[in-house]
Amino acid sequence: MPAKIRVVIVDDHQVIRTSWKILFGTDDRFDVIAVFKSGQEAIEEVPALSPDVVLMDINMFPLNGFDTTSQLLQINPATRVIGISANNYPGYAQKIMAIGARGFVTKSSPFDELTSAVCLVNDGETYICQEISRHLGN
Repeated sequence: MPAKIRVVIVDDHQVIRTSWKILFGTDDRFDVIAVFKSGQEAIEEVPALSPDVVLMDINMFPLNGFDTTSQLLQINPATRVIGISANNYPGYAQKIMAIGARGFVTKSSPFDELTSAVCLVNDGETYICQEISRHLGN
């Protein structure tokens, strides 16, 4: 059996952190190794955890997902981040990908699309959810 994909969830909304941890826990392909409620916590803890994929909320305060991703990638450029947002603005996907994230998925995407994105990014691919890729013409 292949090793589980080690996932970290960074989101300032407890319901998202808790729900996703439960949902990922029902799938044998994944192991949620940590959840963080802020970008600052992620910057302090993620480098030592060496996750396979980090799910990064964009709209956090005071340190947003763009800045958190940038700082994590400065510490370890191999960190694989998927930007996550409730906002379906294509510019968010473009910006997080330009920073160095490997994917972007909206919170309105089906959970199976999120798990597919995690698998693809873990395998070295990039992924932008269907909702956004339609707007980008991809």
